[in-house]
This record gives sequence, structure tokens and C-alpha cells, in this order.
Amino acid sequence: MTDPDPLGRWRRLADGCVLLDGFHAVKHAVRFGADVPVAVAVDRRAALALADDLAPDVGAALESLLTEVPEAVYASLVPRPHPTAVAALAVRPSREANLRALARTPRPAPVVVLDDPRNLGNAGAVIRLAAGFGATGVVTTGTLDPWHPTVVRGGAGLHFATAVERLTADELPPGPVFALDPEGEDIRGVRLPDDAVLAFGSERSGLSGALRARADHLLALPMRPQVSSYNLATSVAMTLYHWSATGGAARVGPAPAGGAARA
Repeated sequence: MTDPDPLGRWRRLADGCVLLDGFHAVKHAVRFGADVPVAVAVDRRAALALADDLAPDVGAALESLLTEVPEAVYASLVPRPHPTAVAALAVRPSREANLRALARTPRPAPVVVLDDPRNLGNAGAVIRLAAGFGATGVVTTGTLDPWHPTVVRGGAGLHFATAVERLTADELPPGPVFALDPEGEDIRGVRLPDDAVLAFGSERSGLSGALRARADHLLALPMRPQVSSYNLATSVAMTLYHWSATGGAARVGPAPAGGAARA
């Protein structure tokens, strides 16, 4: 056991930190340099064995971080117990650092913008996708907090692998704005630049007027007639794949064997 009072330490830090819910969220946060002041597991040996199997690169760090706690204590720390029974708190990256990363030019990869998203799980899935493709960051507009615990859970801790912030349409990072819209040009005929700002509206209402006014280009994904829309995360995945396949692939390597299933 690495912490003599993990429950007390957790409660002192909880209000100012990000909850990492589950082994994979903790693994990714540690891998991408998060400051993790406290981490717990119901079965420390099993968690470290999982690290040996799936993430040996962070095994030593997890061995020094993880404290074993009773199941009842673990359950009191999280809103919904995760099957791996592992959780941690991480310090949220500073807004100033994220804004610098988003504003830096030239950029090696696009920024993804979710225009007034409503579904927390979808937002988390998009952040996970963006991190996987090496996107510079994910920006949300509207009221959804991209650091909400449910979004972080959906993102599997990969908020720490890319810059995640909430901005207004007037505060978007520099770069040409390519907005996805059914009335746009077929994306298959367009090469997306690395400094693109890729904007996606909600499935129900599409792009807001403010975001549409900022768009330099409207693009449409191929879709069978009479199909109303794609899931938001699916649309982002298709667009980022198109970017990677038409110029961004040099920075996005193939997943290792079993990587997709194990992520």
C-alpha cells in the first residue's frame, strides 16, 4: 500500500481534480503525463497484472501510485463502479496551456469542434477518437462541459493526450474552418489541411448560425438517400480518417496488433 490515508487524501482533492474511472482511464492519463496525486484499486495485484499485460510502459508508475482499498471504500469514491475497480484523481491541465496548444501555428493536425453537443458519452467518444488520430485538440461550444466526469469516462482518460476546452464560436483557434453540413461539397473531393478546424453540429439541429457564419468551407459526408444522419462520433471518425488518408497519414501510424480492442 502506497498511501496510509487514501480516503482522506481523495476527499481533500476530489473537488479540484478530474476523476479517472477505470483502469484504462488511469493508464492513458499516466501514459500522457497527467499529474495523478492519488489512485486506488480493490485488487492491486490484479490491476498491476493488467498493466503487465496491456500497458507495461506504465507498470512502474502504477506500482508506485496504486493503493489497495476495500471494495466499500472504492465504491464510495466513484458514482458508478467500473469492472476493473480502479480509479484515480488527476490534476486538470491549465486552460492557458490548452489555449496555447490550440492557437499554435503551424499545426501538425486539425482541431475538432463540436458545436453545442448535447450527449456526454458522444463527446467522450469524440475525444477518444481525436486522441487516437493525433488531433491537436477538441473544442466544444455551448453548455456541455467537456471535462464532465461522464465525458472523461467516455474518453477513457485520453483528455490528457490532446487539448480539450470549451470556447465560443468567436474564440475558435486560427485556421480554415471546414464545417460538416448536408448541403456541403462531397468530402471525398477535398484534401483537408493539417491546420484545419473541423466543425460538427448536433445530430438534431446541425450547425448553429454562429458556427456556420465562421465556416470557410461546407463539407458533406457520403450518405445513402433517406438516411437522416450519422452518429456524431462516427462523423468525426470518418472525417479524421479522410484527413489521415489524404495527407495526415505520416503522423498517424497503424494500431499495434490487438490495439483497437485493447484501447
